[in-house]
Order: sequence, then C-alpha cells, then structure tokens
Amino acid sequence: MALFGTKLCSHLSLTRLCGLRTNTITKSLYSPHVSCQSRLPLCRHYSSSQVRRGIGRYVVSKFQSVNAKYEDFLKRRFPRFYHLYHTFKEGVKLMLQDGKEVQRIKMKMFSDGMQYKDLPYRDMEKLRQFRRDIMKAVPLMMISIPPFANYLVFVLMYFFPRQLLIPHFWTPKQQVEFRGLYHSYRVRHHWPVLKGLEKTSQRVKDGQLQSHLKNLCAKVQSGANPKVSEILAVRSLFSGPPLGIRRMSVDQMRHASPLLFLTPRLPGFLIGRRLNSHALELLQLDRALSRLGPHQLSESELRQACYVRGLHSNALGISQSREWLSQWLQVSSALKDSEVSLLLHCIVFLSANYPTAASRH
Repeated sequence: MALFGTKLCSHLSLTRLCGLRTNTITKSLYSPHVSCQSRLPLCRHYSSSQVRRGIGRYVVSKFQSVNAKYEDFLKRRFPRFYHLYHTFKEGVKLMLQDGKEVQRIKMKMFSDGMQYKDLPYRDMEKLRQFRRDIMKAVPLMMISIPPFANYLVFVLMYFFPRQLLIPHFWTPKQQVEFRGLYHSYRVRHHWPVLKGLEKTSQRVKDGQLQSHLKNLCAKVQSGANPKVSEILAVRSLFSGPPLGIRRMSVDQMRHASPLLFLTPRLPGFLIGRRLNSHALELLQLDRALSRLGPHQLSESELRQACYVRGLHSNALGISQSREWLSQWLQVSSALKDSEVSLLLHCIVFLSANYPTAASRH
C-alpha cells in the first residue's frame, strides 16, 4: 500500500505540473513575452476538467486493482470468509438499487400528486418492503461505520444472519431456510387465533352470525378449507364489536400480531394501532394487485405475494399458488376499510389447511 501511495502521489504531481498554465518556476525561466503554449506544449492538449477526470479514472482503476487482489487473496486463503464478504458486497449493491428505485417512486408521487393507495402494485410493494428492510438494516449499518468495524459485521453475519440481516444479505439457501422458519412461527399461532374466535363467538347476540362463525372455525379446525362465501357471511362481525380491528380483546390481538410478523410484546393500544396500520396497508396492496391482475406476476412475485398473505408456497405448484391468491383477492375485494380485521383472520382461514395439510402444531 505504501508503494501504491508513492506511485499515486508521483503521478498526481506530474499531472498537476503538466496542467498548470503559469507558475513561479516558469516565470523565472522564461520571459513574460513567451506564451504558455510555447513553454509547455502539453498544456494545450489538456484542460483542467480533463486532468481531473484523468485523476479520477486513475484512482478508481488503482482501487479496483487493489480490491481485486484482496478478493483473490480471500478466495484462495479464506473461502468461507470470502463467501460471506461477497454476499455482503452484493447485498449492499441490491440495497443501493432499491434505494434509487424508492427515490424514483417518491419523486413520481410528488411530481404527479399521487397518494400511496394510487400507486401501481409493484411500486407499492417496493415501498412497503424497503421500509421494513431499512428499519432492520439501519442498526447494522451504524455498527459498520467506524474504521475496521466491518469485520465485526462479518462476525455478526456469520453467527446471527437470520436475526440481524435482511434478505438482501441472505444466501439463496438461507432464504429458503429462514422463510420456512418464519412461517412455522406464524403457523404456531393459527390454533390460538381459532380458539380465541370460538371464545368470542359466545358474545355474539345474533344467533345466525354466531352459528356461521362457529361453523367456520370448526371447519378450519377439522382440516378443511372454507369457501369464500362462508368467510364473507361473517364479515359484519369484524367491522365493530366484538372482532373489529380495535374492538378485539387484547389476547386476540396478541395472537393475531405474529400473523403479520409483529411483536405481541407491546401495550394493547399500540398493538391495535399497529395491526390496523398493517392490515390497511395489506388491503391497499390487494386492491393494487387486483388492478394489475395476479396473472401478470412472475413466479417469484407470485410466491412473495402468497408469503406476505400467510401461505408458504415453496412446495406448491404455480397453478395452486395462483388459485389460492385468487381466492384471497375475492375476499379482500369485497371488504371495506372498516372490515380489515377479517382480512387479518383470513391468514388463518385460507392458509391453515391449504391445499390439504392441517395446521395444528
């Protein structure tokens, strides 16, 4: 590195000397009547902007050369560390790309006077996902700011990748593994949510609605998949008491929070506020997806859409995933903003047994 610094300084000094039009040395050597072009022939070929660009290119090329040697050294001597380093570097690139894309979307919203609910589906999903990713990534980025702290980041990446890193920094194998773990955590709350609904049904005064809700819960608990019409038959119970998004019992809200990967370890009023915000966001996302058409989604987009709504579709075929997403959109397209609590419970109603497996872990 010292040799590199010496060569760089020498090159910069020479370039700077060639770029000067006048200086004290040349004034003492030449008469004032001699032009700069006759004294330094090279000066007429290079402007100051060209010199600056040349310096920039030289610095970048030297940096790239040193970095390539460093990566080659890691790859040969420390292959596991190199894999970690390469994953981190590619993750940073992806984050920067997402940041630029989010900036473009926000500029478009500002210039066109658009609201979040009016955005196209892909732009809305990008904003939603980036906001969650950046909230988790900021602490790790702050740790990596001090000199040499990036090595601590690599250590944390190695030992706690799922807890500390966002999907940008996961390997393909880790993405499959961690999604499965997160989904299993969500599945563990299916049964408590259903038992809570059964308990709440005792407070429903309308006998017909009470019967519909009990039958719906019993059907899901037996391992069957309910019809869209059976779910919509109880929609009125989810707009006010006892199952509205802010009228549910605190215990029911705590059981429902992990369905959206939200922590249940908060005061009741905060849990209700967060559930309402995230459920409304999901409803707006559904409306944007309905405008686009689910058949327009690529395979990765389709599986991501199913995962966000409660279905881990890695073991399912494309046609099964599209069928399930179509059923979900049939329910959400019929709901008002005041009925988002039903959309939240659909994570259990529609995905607990789809396509055949019962969820009673």
